[in-house]
Amino acid sequence: MAKHDKVGSVLVVGGGIAGMQASLDLAESGFKVLLVEESPSIGGRMAQLDKTFPTNDCAMCTLAPRMVEAGKHTNIERLTYSQVVSAHGDPGHFQVTVRKKASSVDPEKCTGCGECTLNCPVQYVPYSPPLERVEPRLSPEDRAKVETIVQGYLYKKAPLIPVLQSINAEFNYLPEEILRYISHRLGISLAHILRVVTFYSLFSLKPRGRHLLTVCQGTSCFVRGGDMVLARLQELLNIQPGETTKDGKFSLDIVRCVGCCALAPAFKVGKQVYAKVQSNELPSILERY
Repeated sequence: MAKHDKVGSVLVVGGGIAGMQASLDLAESGFKVLLVEESPSIGGRMAQLDKTFPTNDCAMCTLAPRMVEAGKHTNIERLTYSQVVSAHGDPGHFQVTVRKKASSVDPEKCTGCGECTLNCPVQYVPYSPPLERVEPRLSPEDRAKVETIVQGYLYKKAPLIPVLQSINAEFNYLPEEILRYISHRLGISLAHILRVVTFYSLFSLKPRGRHLLTVCQGTSCFVRGGDMVLARLQELLNIQPGETTKDGKFSLDIVRCVGCCALAPAFKVGKQVYAKVQSNELPSILERY
């Protein structure tokens, strides 16, 4: 073969959503595609997402069809659990060295039954963070409030979320000592509780104002003036998103959807939704609170 002769095959590095789509486009054009992915399966990090910006489409609804197509296309050869070691050559004529990691499963015989995970000689033991050893000190009033909340949900197998919701509503945020008390009381590690708390925007680890203003910045609200509503509220309250006014009356926050796109732009004061709001209406709305 001459030095500049081109070979009719393509190497795609990375089996995420972009790599799969590129492989499918090339394969449909008649090229032989070698799809290299370092993890045991294609799909990438998109599988970890719930929705995708800016359309809020379901991530798996977008990803799954491409995974199936890339998995069965005759022009795509998947090199999973593999890494590119070196690449050299001229444009259109490369030589690439790929290291394929050892696996106890023959992919040609795999049916997805899951028996290999039950009989694997290497067992994964999940790390469990230590529990709070010392019961935190709370004032008698706070202890009584928290204990009443906890007692109301002990009949559930997993009471953490409703307990946190009730405490957040009672104190307007989640104080550190109360979270430590919940950890000790429910036998759940503080690290796990903090992972839950920081995942949901509903919860706050710092004090909030008596009235929480949440301004929708989703696509519908944004194109209909949601950014101007946010800017006007920042001007009136002299705070930025995530901050609280000095008098403790208002906190300002941003959300991506309040569930009424047809009534955009919208924002909420507590649970009250104000739809099709105009910037000049904001002073009178705030005066009600």
